Amino acid sequence: MRVRVARCESGRVVQSLPVWLVAAAAVLVAAVLGVRLARSRRAFTRALEERGWLLERERETAARQAVHDERASIARELHDIVSHNVSVMLVQAGAARRVLDAEPEQAAAALLAVEAAGRDTMTELRTLLGVLAPPADGTEPDDKDKPDLAPQPTLARLSPLVDRIAFAGLPVEVRISGEPRALPSGVDLTAYRIIQEALTNALKHGDGRRAEVTVRYTDHYLRVEVLNTGPSVLSGDRPQRTGREGRGLFGLRQRVAAFGGELDARRRLGGGFRVRARIPLERP
Repeated sequence: MRVRVARCESGRVVQSLPVWLVAAAAVLVAAVLGVRLARSRRAFTRALEERGWLLERERETAARQAVHDERASIARELHDIVSHNVSVMLVQAGAARRVLDAEPEQAAAALLAVEAAGRDTMTELRTLLGVLAPPADGTEPDDKDKPDLAPQPTLARLSPLVDRIAFAGLPVEVRISGEPRALPSGVDLTAYRIIQEALTNALKHGDGRRAEVTVRYTDHYLRVEVLNTGPSVLSGDRPQRTGREGRGLFGLRQRVAAFGGELDARRRLGGGFRVRARIPLERP
């Protein structure tokens, strides 16, 4: 094919390219663009597949974490329910055994306390299990078939707890500071559980001779402190409680941390144990 020569208006000679060369260049450009487009589509498809895989992994991880958190929550509730009441029952049963022959009236009172603690335990366990266990057929129960759900313990029900501990042999003094007011349900329950666990440990480990409970209401925080007297680490006495933190205190830390609060539990140099918590009244 000949190369055409054309003269422009200015008189300069312009040499045009062969048609086959232009066609070949166009085909080459189209091929390159096609390859790049195919690569882009494959990369986009891989990205979608990877994103879907990552989302599925995130859903699985979130589901596993939710199950783990729920199990931990149930374990904390079971521990708080069983540990406190069983500890009171053991102390009262031991007291009844010691005075059974010499003071039968006191033994009878201690056994009544054991019966009451056992009844409370069964009631709370039945309530918890009634919430957890769905009907066998998977349907929602009617209102008349639903278990009677007792309210969760709160600071308003602190007096019966203190009475049980005091009757079991550990005198307790309660101080309320600030203006008491309605608290978020989770904070209220957590504060009650802190006091319950601290008093139960003092009673159970036998290193408490007297306990003091302080609840302080402030503008932005709820402060709870439980002190009990006992053997001093500075004297030669050996306290029964070891330095290892049990499930109860570990569960309390998780409860308090869920609200952005802080909990400190340690043995006092002057004797006894101290549990102190600060819980924000507003979500972090």
